[in-house]
Amino acid sequence: MSEKQVRRRAPGMSPEERRAMIVAAALPLVAEYGTAVTTSQIARAAGIGEATIFRVFADKDELLDACMIEAMRPDHAVTEIASIPLDQPLAERLAEAADALSAHLARMGTVAGVLHSTGHRRGEPGVRPQPQPGSREASMQLIGDAIADLLEPDEASLRLPAETVGKVFLGLLFARPAVLSTSELVEVFLHGAVKEEPA
Repeated sequence: MSEKQVRRRAPGMSPEERRAMIVAAALPLVAEYGTAVTTSQIARAAGIGEATIFRVFADKDELLDACMIEAMRPDHAVTEIASIPLDQPLAERLAEAADALSAHLARMGTVAGVLHSTGHRRGEPGVRPQPQPGSREASMQLIGDAIADLLEPDEASLRLPAETVGKVFLGLLFARPAVLSTSELVEVFLHGAVKEEPA
């Protein structure tokens, strides 16, 4: 029996796994080129044949929609927040969480901005599937829960329940002016805008 006959093929991916792999390869290219990205470029980045893309996506627009939905998912940020050591001081925990969420928002904004500016209209009625209703709320719930878990060790010293304080923190973070650094944001959040009077 020849070596060719003995060699076995690697197990195939499920359609869901293949979609996820293609989207992961496509995202950086979409962020760089917007709608000008070609399926040929995406196939090269994913290490597959171009035809493979169209076995799991109806067309390029569906793939671009999937990239936008992936960019909006908070999973990476939630995982990063969950990995922050709870024995760190609260200010450090919140600063790390703010950085993780800022990176998530930047990625989401980059992909959405470049797709919009290059003419992609996501989810036109009757053309492509819309994201599931409530997906934004579900994302915010996941992020809110992760921040509440981060606050929980210090709940006894908080004025309000950790879940409520977490929502206030997120509101401040999402509305943060560009002039405010992460450390300044956390400082104002924890201690207010007024300096303590010397005793």
